[in-house]
Amino acid sequence: MLFNSTCEAFNNSVSFFYNKIGKPISSSWRPHDFIVVGLGLPICVFIILANILVIVAIIINRQFHYPIYYLLGNMAAADLFAGISYLYLVFHTGPWTIGLTIKEWFIRGALINMSLTASVVNLLAVAVERHQTIFTMQLHSTMTRRRVVMLILTIWLVAVFMGLVPIMGWNCVCDLSTCCTVAPLYSRSFLVFWAILNLMAFFIMVAVYTHIFIYVRRRSREMSPHTDQPSNNQTVISLMKTMSMILGAFVICWTPGLVILLLDGLSCGECQVLKYEKYCLVLAECNSLVNPIIYSFRDKDMRTTYKRILCFPWRRMRQHEGPSGIRFEPVKTEAPSEKNSNNSTSLEPVSPQSLLSF
Repeated sequence: MLFNSTCEAFNNSVSFFYNKIGKPISSSWRPHDFIVVGLGLPICVFIILANILVIVAIIINRQFHYPIYYLLGNMAAADLFAGISYLYLVFHTGPWTIGLTIKEWFIRGALINMSLTASVVNLLAVAVERHQTIFTMQLHSTMTRRRVVMLILTIWLVAVFMGLVPIMGWNCVCDLSTCCTVAPLYSRSFLVFWAILNLMAFFIMVAVYTHIFIYVRRRSREMSPHTDQPSNNQTVISLMKTMSMILGAFVICWTPGLVILLLDGLSCGECQVLKYEKYCLVLAECNSLVNPIIYSFRDKDMRTTYKRILCFPWRRMRQHEGPSGIRFEPVKTEAPSEKNSNNSTSLEPVSPQSLLSF
């Protein structure tokens, strides 16, 4: 592992690598540093609060105890971790970078890599789960809790692995000729690898949601003789809006940063990647704020739960609901079929619009 490395460069300071690669590092605060910290701090606070709200809502509301909501809760946990990791980065950037040891620098980078990777893999897992659920015409996935737990563990194993790869040796500490500009201790080949993986995840999500859209549109047309046509049209419109927000947020938040990483990894000396790299990181972090908005506020039942959490003190809610705790109305679309199945709801008599809770 890197931390046991005996190569001569390992004994150098972080500033040695920054100076070697030509990335400016200062012992005093610059306007650029103030802007990054000023933007980063409020974003971190909103990310942490928004995702805590999602997690609490899923825990206290039993009608959210289904695989898709477990995945959304896990994504909220990943985004919460991203907010905390970036908060750590904010307080270890600028002039504070000089005081970091090589180990601390890699730990800082590992936290960011793990949190962002977990968030992206969760987005992909949600897309695949929606695809499986809609194509089997169910309101909720038939995955057992054991499978959901295994999936969540796999997501975090992938995230931890990606965070530890540079620490385990894929870096430039002992080969300074391969150092990149954005992260002077990372190898250019690792940046290209990480950027390509995230671009692949994006293209897979595009393919999955496009397939879902085509299927639901065809299904709506088949059901049109038996259902209200305006309702079917609204289904397609709702799906298009959701898809546009999901993919649009990913593109807006991630594309600039991925392009910067690719350009730096490909040794584009005239691309001025240092001019935009910190802003691109802030933008990528914004995806962890947008995720709970898209996936949760598009769900009416989730919005209702938020209102109950935010608008009423816990004490009053307990007094109102009695000793059994908070109680919620059952999901209307599930009521007819809950008597006939466990944790699985057939959608044959239900319009495709019921599939698009988010």
